[in-house]
Amino acid sequence: MPRFLYDSGLTFEYPDAVRGIYVTGHSAGGGRFESLVDLMNTTDLNAMVIDIKDDFGYLTYEPGDDSKFADIGQPYIDDPRAMLEQLEENKIYPIARVVVFKDTVLAEKKPELSFTENGQVWANGRGESFVNPFLKEVWDYNIEIAIEAAKMGFKEIQFDYVRFPEGFETRDKTLQYDAGEYVDTGEKDINYRVNAVSDFVAYAQEKLKPYDVDVSVDIFGYSATLPEAPGIGQNFSEISEHVDVISSMIYPSHWTPYFGIEKPDLEPYNLIAEYSKVENAKLAELENPPVSRPWLQDFTASYLGAGNYMEYGAAEVQAQIQALYDNDINEFLLWNAGNTYTEGVDYLPE
Repeated sequence: MPRFLYDSGLTFEYPDAVRGIYVTGHSAGGGRFESLVDLMNTTDLNAMVIDIKDDFGYLTYEPGDDSKFADIGQPYIDDPRAMLEQLEENKIYPIARVVVFKDTVLAEKKPELSFTENGQVWANGRGESFVNPFLKEVWDYNIEIAIEAAKMGFKEIQFDYVRFPEGFETRDKTLQYDAGEYVDTGEKDINYRVNAVSDFVAYAQEKLKPYDVDVSVDIFGYSATLPEAPGIGQNFSEISEHVDVISSMIYPSHWTPYFGIEKPDLEPYNLIAEYSKVENAKLAELENPPVSRPWLQDFTASYLGAGNYMEYGAAEVQAQIQALYDNDINEFLLWNAGNTYTEGVDYLPE
């Protein structure tokens, strides 16, 4: 019996350490892709995190008329297989990003799988709707998409938005939703949210085992600094126990004053260094800790307003990488929503 159910026919070696970038479906399927491949080939970067299920809930490719997901396919990536073959040829490690519980498309199609308010699907201030992490049907929907990505040849599934909406603890009594198997006392206890999210991750890891892929999860940076974040349902340690890789989103711009740093965006090295110490201690408590591979900031957060941000160029990106290296974290991912990455960065500082 083969150890795995499925062999895509593609071969990717895990790099010495993953040093990657975020790539949208538009970029992966468009003219920008060649320049991103060139970036990999001319630097020490070696991995791409490519949207397969995007922030709206669409697939970034068209899966075929016979697929149960045919109606959510978009024609961004014309030929995923050809794209993966190009990555194989260039020794670029492929990671599929699957946005899980933020899913306006599924929420509007099946309101019973979402959170509703006065009979309408609830949306946050940005117009984004979420589906319900308590429901196994939602878990299976996302895991089936992840399995398709694994069959294509991706070597890792990265789940993002593995959480309840921000601020959910202030709305859990006013929104209507089904708590599934998590209601045995009749109360929507805050621990149930943490349990649901952690259970989903464990379930996903189990279901993906036959496909020879690693599983990673993106998690709020502050989740590692607290015992848990019960509002959104994230417990850093519990999630870390069921993944191969944990990717904290630790962009300096996303922190309020923290670690004694008044304006974190102005101190990229210090912010990342202080965070790394906390995360290292937290992971050291686990019997079998995952690889740490944080998301770093390769964008300028001008929305923070004058005096609270600075232009991020090569020095600022490199300072974050250096802070990780100085704390024995050798893997990282760079986030830029438009996939325009800073030139002249030394991705392997001493």
